[in-house]
Amino acid sequence: MSLTRIQKEDIVKQVSDLLANSKMTVLAEYSGTSVKSLQELRSIAIENETEIHVIKNRLIIKALSNNEKTRKIDTDQIKGQLLYAFNPSDEVAPAKDMANFAKLNPTLNFVGAITQDGTFMSAEDVVSLSQLPTKDQLRAQLVGTISAPINGFVNVVAGNIRGVLNVLNARAETL
Repeated sequence: MSLTRIQKEDIVKQVSDLLANSKMTVLAEYSGTSVKSLQELRSIAIENETEIHVIKNRLIIKALSNNEKTRKIDTDQIKGQLLYAFNPSDEVAPAKDMANFAKLNPTLNFVGAITQDGTFMSAEDVVSLSQLPTKDQLRAQLVGTISAPINGFVNVVAGNIRGVLNVLNARAETL
């Protein structure tokens, strides 16, 4: 069933809003992926506030041309069966969700990504982005890095006290 002109305009408006609010929009080719697998991907992605949509490419191109930031994007790579992952709160989450899904479903291939400022990233850049640690992992690494000198200092100070206690314990056992 084909869409009416009004329905297409509504979709273009919704997609324009998604593109404007999304920090990162990841494009992936899903040819050969089952509907059940795509439903699994959507349920996994929702946990990270990522929305997965299958939208006609010409409607996406129309939405890109409506936005001043994305108007200059080369749309030559937007072809074939593509799905789009939008996330308004995290730049890396859509790429990570789709990369984790692609490990189990090799029929999903990255095409690229559109950033909020209107630049198009290549598929290789998206793969590299998906391999970055999460925000929580980065925070944990930062806390570990900050606390390492303090922990080392405490161990050095405690080492002298431990040494004295070991000598006293050894002396007490010999008596």
